[in-house]
Amino acid sequence: MNKILVYMALVFTIFLNTGVCIGGPANYDHKIEVDKMSFEWKLDDKVMNIRLTAGTTGWVGVGFNPSKEMKDANFIIGYVKNGKAKVTDHVGISNRQHDADEKAGGNDNATDVTGSEQKEVTEIAFTIPLNSGDTKDQVIDPDAETTVLLAYGPGRDSFRTKHEFKTVLKVFLKTGKFTKIK
Repeated sequence: MNKILVYMALVFTIFLNTGVCIGGPANYDHKIEVDKMSFEWKLDDKVMNIRLTAGTTGWVGVGFNPSKEMKDANFIIGYVKNGKAKVTDHVGISNRQHDADEKAGGNDNATDVTGSEQKEVTEIAFTIPLNSGDTKDQVIDPDAETTVLLAYGPGRDSFRTKHEFKTVLKVFLKTGKFTKIK
């Protein structure tokens, strides 16, 4: 009996370390691939489970519903350093600048954070509420068109480096239908 439990634990550990699923749900309902970046998500009641992957050893990020350019967008940005994911919740404080929600008087609402970095590819996964109640976060309405900003930075684990890639999409989160704007 003990050998069976040890064997099951070993198989489970190998599965977790294969990179097949780093966290959150094993399957996402939708995926958008642009350039060397992918945005996957699954809507689950009042939250959205997200996985971002990009061909970089730097940071990856997503933003939702800016009022203009980057202003007022709810950003989640992360990188992996020494095998540990660091993810932070930001808000667009001007058209071309963002800062940590907590520094701007809000809350960091990203949970269930995981990440990995293998062969020049960074992947982070996390969960965010669709309506956090935080004045620094935009409400994400799955039934409406959502402006999604995707970006990644060069191969440096720092939130202070400028993006190497960025794009703007209009996405219907419930269906996965999207249009590339920039």
